[in-house]
Amino acid sequence: MEKIERNEITYKQCVHCVLDTNDDPALMLDDQGVCNYCRNYQKLEAAFVPPVQEAKRKLTDLIEEIKIAGKGNQYDSILGLSGGVDSSYLALKAKHWGLRPLIVHFDNGWNSELAVSNIEKIISVLGFDLHTLVIQWEEFRDLQVAFLRASVVDIEMITDHAIIATLYKLALKLNIKFILSGTNIVTEAILPQHWIHHKADYIHIRAIQKQFVNKPFKTYPLLNVKTRVQADLKGIRSVSPLNLIPYNKDQAKEELQSELGWRDYGGKHYESVFTRFYQGYILPKKFNIDKRRAHLATLICSKQITREQALAELAKPIYDPALFQLDYDFVLKKLRLEKSEFEKIMSTPPKAHSDYPVETTIYDRYPVLKIARPLWKIFKGQLRE
Repeated sequence: MEKIERNEITYKQCVHCVLDTNDDPALMLDDQGVCNYCRNYQKLEAAFVPPVQEAKRKLTDLIEEIKIAGKGNQYDSILGLSGGVDSSYLALKAKHWGLRPLIVHFDNGWNSELAVSNIEKIISVLGFDLHTLVIQWEEFRDLQVAFLRASVVDIEMITDHAIIATLYKLALKLNIKFILSGTNIVTEAILPQHWIHHKADYIHIRAIQKQFVNKPFKTYPLLNVKTRVQADLKGIRSVSPLNLIPYNKDQAKEELQSELGWRDYGGKHYESVFTRFYQGYILPKKFNIDKRRAHLATLICSKQITREQALAELAKPIYDPALFQLDYDFVLKKLRLEKSEFEKIMSTPPKAHSDYPVETTIYDRYPVLKIARPLWKIFKGQLRE
């Protein structure tokens, strides 16, 4: 393999996917030139994506378990819907399986018109009930600006955290045992850890909010320890049914289009204007991250595309210039940021999430609990039997 010297680091690129040392300076290649992310994908697929017949059996058992747990309740499950491919397809499959999920949508003020249209079509055609969480815009706007000023990479964790917290809080309130998650191995397994932060870290969110805004939360939901313990005691589980079916992204889009009139956004999670701006401009400009590379690497590993197709996709501009200018002006106006202030934020060197307070596990805070942990696992297993 040809080696190119870049920034005093020997440049390496995986021969199987498209990841390189610009994506992760610690990228490791084996004797065949295949990277650690591809090898790890194989392990994850083997662990969480069963062979077809076994997957069918597990899916049948899971559906039956959900239905039994939901007997007598208005809903047998709860499902977070963004309007993107994964959650939309999961909603469609839930209908096919005869499940009765409560659909939950988190409106953070950034939905594209297309996302609103897609969600309306999904709810209308499938006939599910919709619960929409609307956070006070000023509060969420302050939180987004705080994360921008903090110069950490995972600005989107505040959206992810809010939807996770809402799902668990509603599950507790409505006595729902199962949360249906659209997360899956075959389209999402690969993502360098330094590109993201732990989504459930409410301590980190509060710390950044306090340092850069210092206003109390009024409507923003936090997934704190109390809620997690309550959910654990109630036996609430998050499950990923897409791992138990032959899940192909393009085929899923075709089904959504034909059955629901769903329309494609042209990018992963581009149902949100801010996400499109974040992935298309903030990440590559400030953090030198092109998230397409991880998504495409995953699709290569799951044999949904070839490496040549991925490279062709990466050769295209990450952002349409005309759309970028529209989004740039819209985002700054909506966040009430002057161009000079935003560009100062963009020029500020990135900081690690660990530069701010982060959550440690309860076992780190109370070491004595490490002794009781194995016993608790056994007891919890007996409660579920």
